Amino acid sequence: MEEKELIQLSQRGNDEAFEALVKKYQRKVFQLAFSITQDRTNADDIAQEVFLKAYIYLPKFKSKSSLGTWLYQITVNHIKDYFRKTKKIKFISLEETQELASNKEDEITTREKRQVENERKKLVHEALQTLPEKYKIIISLRDVQGFSYGEITNILNISSGTVDSRLHRARKMLRKKIASLTILRGGEL
Repeated sequence: MEEKELIQLSQRGNDEAFEALVKKYQRKVFQLAFSITQDRTNADDIAQEVFLKAYIYLPKFKSKSSLGTWLYQITVNHIKDYFRKTKKIKFISLEETQELASNKEDEITTREKRQVENERKKLVHEALQTLPEKYKIIISLRDVQGFSYGEITNILNISSGTVDSRLHRARKMLRKKIASLTILRGGEL
């Protein structure tokens, strides 16, 4: 069944159709929330709130944008609310994603490479969390989630020129933060 048909059925109260839409977008909504909050529990809560709000307001959805864009707009708004309410930033440790090689030399090399990569990721995440909210969101949408400029303009309801300038400023700020954190830690990563 096509998305348009699922939307129409959902707007008429068909719960199975709405469940199909949730299944299609729940991973993407969660990933967007997690990439910005860096907290799985809060990202899960945000995703649930997004779909609750979507369920309530779907009958008023006019398809002026895609359903995905509409859901991402709701997600970004909930994330902004989350930061306003908590006024704190949490850091999480990155989970290991690769298995150690069986060969002892490869095992040591792999462990060292992973440690360096994890340190880099932690450094980037730490630096990202220090950026102002609008820059953190724009970096997360473009560089973490991979949204196009057009999608970002629709999600944030800003012009493509604003997307470009914010992204440029955000990346510049992020580079400076990473450089200063690297210097503070006494080395290069």
